[in-house]
Amino acid sequence: MDELQLTVEVNGEKRTYPPETTYREIAEEYQKDYPAKIILAKVDGRLRELTKKAENGSRVSFVTVQDKAGYSTYCRSVELLMLKAIYHVVGDNRKIDRVGVHFSVSGGYYCTMQGSVPVTQEFLDQVKGYMQQLVREVHPIRKLSIPTYEACRRFREYRMYDKEQLVRYRRASRVNIYNLLTFEDYFYGYMAPDTSWLTCFDLRLYEDGFVLVFPTRQNPDQLPEFSPRKKIWQVQKGSMEWGMKLGIPTVGALNDYIVKNDVKTLIMIQEAFHEKQIAEMAGAIAASPEKKIVLIAGPSSSGKTTFSHRLSTQLAVYGLHPHPIAADDYFVNREKTPKDEDGNYDFERIEAIDTKQLNADMSALLRGETVELPSFNFKTGKREYKGRFKKLEKNDILIIEGIHGLNDQLTYALPRESKFRIYISALTQLNIDEHNRIPTTDGRLLRRIVRDARTRGTSAKATIAMWDSVRRGEENHIFPYQENADVMFNSALIYELAVLKQYAEPLLFSIEPGEPEYEEAKRLLKFLDYFLPIPGDAIPNNSLIREFIGGGCFDL
Repeated sequence: MDELQLTVEVNGEKRTYPPETTYREIAEEYQKDYPAKIILAKVDGRLRELTKKAENGSRVSFVTVQDKAGYSTYCRSVELLMLKAIYHVVGDNRKIDRVGVHFSVSGGYYCTMQGSVPVTQEFLDQVKGYMQQLVREVHPIRKLSIPTYEACRRFREYRMYDKEQLVRYRRASRVNIYNLLTFEDYFYGYMAPDTSWLTCFDLRLYEDGFVLVFPTRQNPDQLPEFSPRKKIWQVQKGSMEWGMKLGIPTVGALNDYIVKNDVKTLIMIQEAFHEKQIAEMAGAIAASPEKKIVLIAGPSSSGKTTFSHRLSTQLAVYGLHPHPIAADDYFVNREKTPKDEDGNYDFERIEAIDTKQLNADMSALLRGETVELPSFNFKTGKREYKGRFKKLEKNDILIIEGIHGLNDQLTYALPRESKFRIYISALTQLNIDEHNRIPTTDGRLLRRIVRDARTRGTSAKATIAMWDSVRRGEENHIFPYQENADVMFNSALIYELAVLKQYAEPLLFSIEPGEPEYEEAKRLLKFLDYFLPIPGDAIPNNSLIREFIGGGCFDL
């Protein structure tokens, strides 16, 4: 064997290659063995872009656009393609004050553009046409490493002031940027090798902005139906606008605030904003005496428990007597619990709840009868009755918290006029910068990592390992019903990631290289590195974030 050749183990098979071979060239050999387009390499358990030269002695497998990391890479690369096309079509970047990429809408990203160029469908069609041209022409996406001070200078020149502000707080002496033809930008994550990968996308005018539409992970060559959910969009847009009013739309702006101001003021403003919204909900409930049951639902780590306590306090201001009921107390006995495709108990399906008994009990309470309520023993897997009797008096109101609260199957026998339905989720209003959004799932995952370690002794590794299963349950059982809510509440705090940073980082560092969860831990650590820390002792004891970091005043 030629000594200049390198040996690479691909999917358990050892092969030899010339020394300048890239992972892209190896991927082309193995593409036939994968169900979708390969977009990244996994080298000794670490993700690598396909443009990287192969390392001698490395163990390699590949990531497709149907995998989580690969799909994110695809979406990120299409975003770069879109931004290049926008600046090309406009022709003069002085006509663009800011292109903002904000939050997810109907499988795409909601975007806005400020400047002297009106955003019309005709303009978007021109941008899309140029994007398609670049895909046909096959242009490389190059990664460049430049000094941090040079990155600041370039972003100032490009009028990307959010990025200049962000990079100013980077500890590293160098910054990686991506280049597509003459367009340069900074992105948080990996990129496709060239534009030929980016064949499926669309641009749709929506409200006062537009949506960059992506295919789904399951069908990466086909665009889904564009069906935005109006209520959740309004909440996300309202949160985005509130952050802009405060002058804190991005992580760099938050860091500036931390450095230049008393952060306690920001904390008090955010907490007052939450309290105002909760008080308004309580007022709406109190103004409708027929509302005897409040249903609260939301995905994991939304802060449902603390929210229900704070809502109860506000209801008491109106002379109402709230009584919390956990839908989980109506779990069927363990032997009747449905199982998933792997044979494991599926506690997130509505069939895991004895809806018949729950409806019988709630109906009896509404009729003024006395009912013995159950408690579920999670150790024995049995529902128990321990003399917990309840009867609704004139000013009593029930608060039922559970993931199925917005699904009418949970309370099918109860009159609609007696129900007030609240959807709660942590919809992060911050962006990293104008082009790098923060997925709301990242904030919730960090909340859960911190809480699970504190209250259950669960490692960050274990929490990350189960997160995909949690997310599948949310997609199936919570998100389809969120538009049924009468009101929505965004539990995200504009400052919270700067607080979670100090609690989450030691937990994430405990995950070793080579473990399946290492790459996700590494990604989260890189993400948290953008934030300056905020100490937890400045946070009020009734704050929603206390449910996760501890020190709260509620008995959770």
